[in-house]
Amino acid sequence: MRYCAISITAKEHAEVVEVAAPEALGPNEVRGKTLFTLVSAGTELAYNYTGTTFPSFPGYASVFEAEEIGTEVEGISEGHVCFCMGPHRSFQQVDARAARPVPEDLPPEKAVLARLMGVSMTTLMTTTACPGDRVMVTGAGPVGFLAAQMFALSGYEVSVVEPNEDRRNLVEQSGIRTVYEKTPFDDSSVAGTIALVVECSGHEQAVLDACRVVRKRGEVVLVGVPWRRHTDAFAYDVLSLVFHKYVVLRSGWEWELPHHSADFAPHSIHSGFDTALDWLASGRIDVDKDLIVRKEPREAQTAYQDLLNKQAHGLFTVFDWTRVGSDNERDG
Repeated sequence: MRYCAISITAKEHAEVVEVAAPEALGPNEVRGKTLFTLVSAGTELAYNYTGTTFPSFPGYASVFEAEEIGTEVEGISEGHVCFCMGPHRSFQQVDARAARPVPEDLPPEKAVLARLMGVSMTTLMTTTACPGDRVMVTGAGPVGFLAAQMFALSGYEVSVVEPNEDRRNLVEQSGIRTVYEKTPFDDSSVAGTIALVVECSGHEQAVLDACRVVRKRGEVVLVGVPWRRHTDAFAYDVLSLVFHKYVVLRSGWEWELPHHSADFAPHSIHSGFDTALDWLASGRIDVDKDLIVRKEPREAQTAYQDLLNKQAHGLFTVFDWTRVGSDNERDG
């Protein structure tokens, strides 16, 4: 059997390469063929595709069909479709506790989005803002788009700030009605009323504006990664607002929660994935099929170039592994 993965073999060059067969299956592990994997555009472009270390093997969200089950595994059977934090590879082999069952009525190409929902799920689980409070999401890329819907579903009054008109339209189509081109910190009906800003853009101006718009003792949570400097803003401008408005400016570190639930710690990374999968399956998180761009692994170079040059038509890019290894795929 041929095993393969997507590898970044040189700067801005992706290809499918053969990889070694999986190691012997452990008693608590499950293994199976990959159905879909999700591209994390921010991390994979900045760290892998345009990085400095090669070869690298990107990817951290996968849905696979269980084919082999460890002797001590319970709750997963052959044929079950599972989500895991797996790479762009033709097979997945993980500890059974890290394989989350995908609801039967949830398409696997949508199920991989649970990984992106998990990024801001930690903020949802740790914020001091209460349902009914005003929450603002800045940046409506893949993570922000999903975060806005998650907070709205959880009972918050949600608004979104996004400079790109096409993305603003997508947010409105998802059911979020209050959408701004820029942060309305000079609007007296908004400024000082926001309990939480979920900052998903990684832009320092957005952070500064978030500190201006939150209420006293409001939270600004840094979910977006500041991959590069965008402005000449001074740290003083942020520090002054933090001091005088008592702003809680904190990291959006998604791993603040434990990986698995335990007594007295019911919320975890994987319980968050379970919630995300349920919300996706029930349709409470609205993801139109047109927002998902499906590419075959052999099209990885094109997919990354489209994302790098902002030419991707959808909001999410997934790799379809269902034909990898088939006669059709080899002939193509």
